[in-house]
Amino acid sequence: MNTKTTILFPIISIAILACSESPTTSSPGSVPSNETPTPQYTLTKDQTHNKFSRTIPPILRVHSGAVIEAFTEEASDEQFHLHSDTSAMDSLDFDPIHPLTGPVYVEDAQPGDVLKVTLHKVEMGDWGWNAIYPGFSFLADTIKSKYLRTYELGPDKTHVQFNDKIRIPLKPFPGVMGVAPDTDEMLSTIPPRANGGNMDDPNITEGSIVYFPVFVEGALFSIGDAHAVQGLGEVCGTAIEAPMRFIYQLDIIKGKRIAEPQYETLTHYATTGFGTTIDEAARKATLFMVEYLQSEHGLSLEEAYALCSLAGDLKIAEVVDIPHMLVTMHISKEVLGM
Repeated sequence: MNTKTTILFPIISIAILACSESPTTSSPGSVPSNETPTPQYTLTKDQTHNKFSRTIPPILRVHSGAVIEAFTEEASDEQFHLHSDTSAMDSLDFDPIHPLTGPVYVEDAQPGDVLKVTLHKVEMGDWGWNAIYPGFSFLADTIKSKYLRTYELGPDKTHVQFNDKIRIPLKPFPGVMGVAPDTDEMLSTIPPRANGGNMDDPNITEGSIVYFPVFVEGALFSIGDAHAVQGLGEVCGTAIEAPMRFIYQLDIIKGKRIAEPQYETLTHYATTGFGTTIDEAARKATLFMVEYLQSEHGLSLEEAYALCSLAGDLKIAEVVDIPHMLVTMHISKEVLGM
């Protein structure tokens, strides 16, 4: 594990915490307004860790409702730069991969609660990279090439030019978000799990709200592995990996239980399921949507299952972390009357 020294944001943060409101009891179904709230705290790209465990100490403590600005480093943790070429891959060290900014301790968060994370702002850094690393991709047994390409980015960049004809619109998002699992073991960030982790879902972007089950006191939320753009699956092993700035809000929801992360966009509600096969992940995502429709929309078991068949869309979010897969099910909010 490559754990950097963590430093709390200056004492003004403590003062803000002291005068913050008491924990809120939020509910799902709302979306953030167009206005980005002013952050109460700032975390730097050096306040990181790259494992998931309840033993990693928090770098910040906040009350429910806190708004945090967090800067994240790209996935190589500065082993690559804008002018890197494929020779830089020969010395790539996987130990520092996935630096995550955090963790953040949320007062009054207890196991069995839900942590609501609202992504108010997602802002790209000034560069990014995309690579094929031999032995690490969905088709690693077939395509064994070594490839590295860098791109100039920036907060106002809307597209990248892939070649003379192909232009890709950018859609930045965090590849890894999650809370601490209830274990002392230092777990790799690479696979998705019930605590979130490496979900790599490009639908979770600015304006999205993500719900995480809380497993340990304080929840211990972290974010990182930001992507400037990625297709569903991330099949070659990487997206355009980029440093990024996030403004997010943390709220505790009491009295609602979920087994694995769920999220909503402006247009859809989604459940997620992870597994070591696509079949297992798809079954879980479907079951969790059935349970959501029963608990939140008052449908019977049979009605909920039928609606999943009529209006639910299964999507493969990521397959690159073989054998770990993440599948989601989306249902339109218009259909649900939300």
